[in-house]
Amino acid sequence: MRRILVTGGAGFIGSHLCERLLEYGFEVTCLDNFFTGAKKNIIHLLDHPYFELVRHDIIMPYFMEVDEIYNLACPASPEHYQFNAIKTIKTSVMGTIHMLGLAKRVHAKILQASTSEIYGDPQVHPQTEEYWGHVNPIGIRSCYDEGKRCAETLCMDYLRQNKVRVKIIRIFNTYGPRMNPDDGRVVSNFIVQALRGKELTVYGDGSQTRSFQYIDDLLEGMMRMMGTKDDVAGPVNIGNPREFTIKELAELVLEMTGSKSKITYKPLPQDDPIQRQPDISLANRLLDDWKPMITLEEGLQKTIEYFKETIKK
Repeated sequence: MRRILVTGGAGFIGSHLCERLLEYGFEVTCLDNFFTGAKKNIIHLLDHPYFELVRHDIIMPYFMEVDEIYNLACPASPEHYQFNAIKTIKTSVMGTIHMLGLAKRVHAKILQASTSEIYGDPQVHPQTEEYWGHVNPIGIRSCYDEGKRCAETLCMDYLRQNKVRVKIIRIFNTYGPRMNPDDGRVVSNFIVQALRGKELTVYGDGSQTRSFQYIDDLLEGMMRMMGTKDDVAGPVNIGNPREFTIKELAELVLEMTGSKSKITYKPLPQDDPIQRQPDISLANRLLDDWKPMITLEEGLQKTIEYFKETIKK
């Protein structure tokens, strides 16, 4: 039986991944310091005979015998990663060093969850993996953007120098059940504001674009990437290429929730990207014709139902 370590396993993406891996019959260890993760996300897994929860911060070394590592640990929303910027970059850099060191020691494969944020405010559209990005190295978002860029560098150096089997994916905006209602991400923000009858907060004029993928599509892409041959390291974009303006998303959420809330506009935050859309042709080619299957409307409906229950509780 394959033994799999998921760092950040009690977070939004990590908890869904732990669940999916258990469904496939793997033995799963969830590592989380609960800085942004929540025990409620994985409490239903605690009685599973092949699931183990360990409270640990990957800024400190960790050892276990393991076959595969999914390194997801890091605050991922601006509100959370800017709250403690030094801890954020430590998690990306020191945490990745510790997980790569573990992979080297036990000969495990490691998948690094990188991000579309490494492209910064892109000057190329859509973004391909060959694009090096346009990032402010000293801005308020740099702790996350540059931390993830450095983590990619570390992965490739461990591959070249120590032959560690690395897999790098760049995750684009992902949403779904178990998102933190207070994490400041645009999908959860809009849904929670609409359901509570509050004004929907749009930054800038709402013409900036994003591409939203549902959690299930991301999980499929992640697991296919882990299953690729050892000579496939990435990076590979995993996202939904269907592009929406933020204003369009706000209007769609209002329509689907039946909310009477209004849209209010506030100044655009520093270094907020104007456009974000993945080119997924590489993922399609390397990952057995992988492509997103769930439309924004389908995914939003499931996410709205989740937040209705969450708010009710």
